[in-house]
Amino acid sequence: MTLLDFARGPALLWSLVVFVVGVLWRLFGIFLLKHKRDLNEARNGGVAPWLGGLKLVVMRSWPRKEFMPSTGYNEAMGYVFHIGLAIVVFGGAFHITFIKGLLGVSWPSLPNSVIYFTGVITVATLVAVLVRRLTHPVLRVLSNFDDYFSWFVTIAPLVTGLMAVAHLGARYETLLAVHILSFELLLLWFPFGKLMHAFFIVPSRAVTGYMFTRKGAST
Repeated sequence: MTLLDFARGPALLWSLVVFVVGVLWRLFGIFLLKHKRDLNEARNGGVAPWLGGLKLVVMRSWPRKEFMPSTGYNEAMGYVFHIGLAIVVFGGAFHITFIKGLLGVSWPSLPNSVIYFTGVITVATLVAVLVRRLTHPVLRVLSNFDDYFSWFVTIAPLVTGLMAVAHLGARYETLLAVHILSFELLLLWFPFGKLMHAFFIVPSRAVTGYMFTRKGAST
């Protein structure tokens, strides 16, 4: 079995199993927690609490103007690399082919030039985020292994994918295998690190907004 066969076969299968089981385990662990029933009278002023939850999801998607000088840079960089990742993953022809083979669904791909350019911009943005984390006195103290390793498993598939496309550093088959393995490493780490915020961020904000609205607090 070659490295590429291993990456496309057993490694892909088990990384997907760990990803799916791990994500479901984390989600069920949160949603099945017992919560005390709130017996207090609602003071929402006639506003449906679920609307308050939806409002907070939207409002927390961008920092308040008072915090913009201190958090605006990170927020902007976050949007750039998240949108870039989405374009590369769901717009690239190779990735669409992979998803079709896995789930049986497909859609038109974006031009390769757009994918390559977006990939480079996304990598540059992730590097800028790391540099800020390393140089910012507060972020540097607050950062731990999870922050750095999550950054690594996020950027690795992008870098290896660009190297495979450019045939840079090794034979294409080897570069492709390394690219797939780096993606599988991302899947393996995903349920156990901070990358799970992709699944938690909307429900947590919605619940907080719901509770605030029910208690009559401003969101």
